[in-house]
Amino acid sequence: MPIVQQGTVNTTALIVPDLYVQIVAPQNLVLNGVPTNLIGVVGSATWGPVGQPVIVGTMTDYAQYFGAIQARKYDMGTAIAVAVQQGAQAFRCVRATDGTDLAASVTYMPSGTEASIVATARYTGTLGNKISISLQAGTQFGTSRMVVAAPGLFPEAFDNISGSGAALWAAFAAAINLGQGVARGASQLVTIAAGGGSSAFVAGTSLALSGGSDGATGVTATTLVGEDVAPRKGMYGLRGQGCSIGMLADADDSTQWVTQAGFGLSEGIYMILVGPAGDTITDAVTVKASAGLDSYAAKLMFGDWVWWQDQVNALTRLVSPQGFVAGRLGNLSPEQSSLNKQLYGVVGTQKSTVPGSPQMSSYASADLAALLGAGIDVIANPQPGGTYWGVRGGYNSSSNAAINGDNYTRMTNYLAATLNAGMGTYVGQLVNNSLFQQIRATVMSFLQNLLSQNILAQVGTSPPFSVVCDGSNNPITRTSLGYVQCDVQVQYQAINEIFIINLEGGQTVTIQSQTLPSGQV
Repeated sequence: MPIVQQGTVNTTALIVPDLYVQIVAPQNLVLNGVPTNLIGVVGSATWGPVGQPVIVGTMTDYAQYFGAIQARKYDMGTAIAVAVQQGAQAFRCVRATDGTDLAASVTYMPSGTEASIVATARYTGTLGNKISISLQAGTQFGTSRMVVAAPGLFPEAFDNISGSGAALWAAFAAAINLGQGVARGASQLVTIAAGGGSSAFVAGTSLALSGGSDGATGVTATTLVGEDVAPRKGMYGLRGQGCSIGMLADADDSTQWVTQAGFGLSEGIYMILVGPAGDTITDAVTVKASAGLDSYAAKLMFGDWVWWQDQVNALTRLVSPQGFVAGRLGNLSPEQSSLNKQLYGVVGTQKSTVPGSPQMSSYASADLAALLGAGIDVIANPQPGGTYWGVRGGYNSSSNAAINGDNYTRMTNYLAATLNAGMGTYVGQLVNNSLFQQIRATVMSFLQNLLSQNILAQVGTSPPFSVVCDGSNNPITRTSLGYVQCDVQVQYQAINEIFIINLEGGQTVTIQSQTLPSGQV
């Protein structure tokens, strides 16, 4: 009485009389949408791996992996801190350097002839200069202990190390580099090389690492874009990370805009671009046109940078609008627009006010028309909904009115990424009517879920989507070659951008009374 999986036994060629139970898998695959709140950020930092994406959810996470935020251009921590204020809580962070970054180190050579150990920071950066190593007596009698610590990070204790002389230093190197089992893994702060010296272990000795550098001085927008060759650097470290939104912190070089937009198009990432601080409207419109930027995959923010209160460095400073926009979009469902959504933490902008000044200016309609008409968005106050800071247009950089909204970019990327992530299971299956039905049912079920959650909405009597996968678009001449085609049409919800109220008032206005059906007012 065998129990088998359906498809593993040829049921037309059974010989032995018996009961055969086949396990039939559910016929219809269920699709769950991919995350749309994941923000990819590239910038400089004082610590952490270079060119490798790291998962960050809070500023505490960021400090642990990359150190404190810095009051300098291209700082990754600043962009993330601003985005967190808008409610964002899912990031993929890639550190970039100019190639001059160095790891801090210290050599312990009390005898003056041969080093006992050489401790080197695990990562490059100035945070390594704050690492200290303390030599202490071990918890167990006759053993030794080494504690590695850095401000803001968890101290690491390597305890109960036995031995003396060169053997002891070698044992410390093994413990710190490899860990001491499940309870105490390898150090995340330093690596140790035993130098062969046989100096005695002196409890109470403290060692301080030095010589680390960030490699941030020469960072440019080109550095943040990076290289798409192994090992990947900069922006290309975000490949395959599932990011919905991306930004290269403070990358205001127009020569790199098209490259970023192309990356966003290939990866399904909405890239948030920015112009240089203190830009003029005329220059911004001219530069965008000459750069050849016209893509729904990128959102270009005008170079009216934002005054922001930096709590870590205790100062009010100018920061790029990218973090505000990326954080707000990351905290919105994909069918939404950034238009008229309140931003938090904005003290002012370059064109609106100077910190501490009671006066504030706003954009004229002609200014906004010039910017938005050119596919350049801007942070401004007031908004249509009131006196608060927000994104004034909700547009991407495309000149095509049918696809130039935030909602088009994000919904298109969301649907495409979800189908790409979930429908591949049908590849390799037999082409027949059953397969057509399963494919159509899977896509229809997913779209129906979006409709029930108001991500899609019905306007009129027709449903907002159509899925065709049958003999009409899969003729035998195509399926015999291994092709299967599924045609999906989805109608997005439009954004109310221009709201017109016709008001007629006056003493001579005549009101025509109208009797409404029972129950209506």
